[in-house]
Amino acid sequence: MKKYSSKINKIRSFALSLIFIGFVIMYGAIFFRENQILVLIFMSLGLLCVIGSTVVYGWIGLLSTKAVQVECPNCGKYTKVLGRVDMCMYCNEPLTLDPTLEGKEFDQNYNKKN
Repeated sequence: MKKYSSKINKIRSFALSLIFIGFVIMYGAIFFRENQILVLIFMSLGLLCVIGSTVVYGWIGLLSTKAVQVECPNCGKYTKVLGRVDMCMYCNEPLTLDPTLEGKEFDQNYNKKN
């Protein structure tokens, strides 16, 4: 059985991981203290990861404002749905806004354009 999660949470997790990757790359510069060029390269790559994370957070924030907010039938909390199918952010209940997909097995491929 596949583990699914909300698209918004996946993108936020990716952005958070970019921050940590950036910091690890910057700390990698410590091993090359004698070579200023390598230190500059490591610090620049780390900074690019952190800037990339900021861009991703901004993008998902804008995308989140356009998402449809629905009440989860399982937990009763309000969650946002992106695309035709998505998961509840809180209880991972499969959700859909497309009446033709109700009752079908959850598959994220329903969001792909044919």
